[in-house]
Amino acid sequence: MVRRSATVVTVPDDGELYGAWTAGDRRAGAELIDRHLSTLGRFFANKASASIELEDLVAMTFERCARSLGGYRGERPFRSYLLGIAINVFRDELRRRRLAQPLDSYTLAALGPSPSHALAGREERRLLLAGLRALPLPYQVVLELGLFEELSQREIAEVLGIPPGTAASRLRRGRELLAAAIAELAPSVALSNATVNGLEAWAATVRAQLVRESSAV
Repeated sequence: MVRRSATVVTVPDDGELYGAWTAGDRRAGAELIDRHLSTLGRFFANKASASIELEDLVAMTFERCARSLGGYRGERPFRSYLLGIAINVFRDELRRRRLAQPLDSYTLAALGPSPSHALAGREERRLLLAGLRALPLPYQVVLELGLFEELSQREIAEVLGIPPGTAASRLRRGRELLAAAIAELAPSVALSNATVNGLEAWAATVRAQLVRESSAV
């Protein structure tokens, strides 16, 4: 009886793919991009608008990543590095529009609802998305990294390039501002309370929706 040895397929990690891409392997770059396409789709889903399209933001992020090949040193997960680029791309796009107010106090509500808002389904989910867009941008970003990307406080600090203590204070203050925004936007106290009290559960359902949407980006 002849025994056949099992074939072991080794899947390269992000660092290996990035290193190969940097060395000129375009297929490795394409695989790395494909691996993180849904991450950027989720990240931009509640930040895009009719005037700033999600697909454009995703493309600009990968283009900037490609232009700065060699910039990733492996000191943190590649996803954190890529999300850091995505944040800068989005902030630069807002600056390009010559906004009159500082970005740290700017809210995306002025741009109208995000595309994901129309697909959110339950009123609590729509209220959560609208409430997040009503926050000053730094608080929207930090909360969405935690709620939708499920990043830890330390990981959020890495993405934003801020001390962990600052990330913690932004998360805490962001939740306070979100509760106030939801209370103002909700048509009833009961709906506001249901959304705020079940924040993690509603965020999980939004994340599941964003996963489905981002897979089609």
